[in-house]
Amino acid sequence: MSVTYDFAGKTAIVTGGSRGIGRAVANGLAQWGADVWIWDADPLPTDETRSRTVDVTRAADIRAALSEIVAEAGRVDILVNNAGYLGSYLSFEAFDPAEWQRIIGVNLIGTFEVTQQILPIMRKAGSGRIVNMGSLAGKEGLPNLAAYSAASAGVIAFTKALSREVCDTEIRVNCVAPGPIDTDLIRRLGNEVVSDMIGASPLKRLGAVEEVAALVLWLCSDASSFNTGAVFDMSGGRARY
Repeated sequence: MSVTYDFAGKTAIVTGGSRGIGRAVANGLAQWGADVWIWDADPLPTDETRSRTVDVTRAADIRAALSEIVAEAGRVDILVNNAGYLGSYLSFEAFDPAEWQRIIGVNLIGTFEVTQQILPIMRKAGSGRIVNMGSLAGKEGLPNLAAYSAASAGVIAFTKALSREVCDTEIRVNCVAPGPIDTDLIRRLGNEVVSDMIGASPLKRLGAVEEVAALVLWLCSDASSFNTGAVFDMSGGRARY
């Protein structure tokens, strides 16, 4: 059964949208009519979307990019906080503190920074969709990914808390927590690590970015009107709760 959406007239921002899951989400939103802006530290322009260079940890970058959108569209209907940094696959004792600070900065603080500037625009409109990308690591805590696990857990808790703050509006705030997905981010961990991840999956494979994007698109749509503060697994059965 094919699924269709109508995002015509909607303005969407996808952070980290140049590659992987973010790109699949951005393309999906654009396919169904949304005006999509990709914010990325290393943007790759596409015919279907518009890209701006934005460091999500820098409030000034966000402010400048957002002012352009507001001047043109006057609103932001959809925000997908997807920008992320996995870091090295190392024991916590071996980690360089500068790297775990970057992991926390991009994944958690970046989500804070972007959301804080966009939320007032959604509040003024009285509606919107915010989807935060977490991780299976944030639910279960994965060895050798301690900082990433901590940052992802923060995103999950932030989602739950923020959803309760805006429940007097039609703004819906949800989180998607993927397990290992077939992206450059995961492949860079090396064949041995990837093989272990596949072996630990009940479905014995990595997920596809299109599979994650399909869930995100639904959460961004009017069909998802009674879901807020929820965390949706996309882990091939690996998540335990």
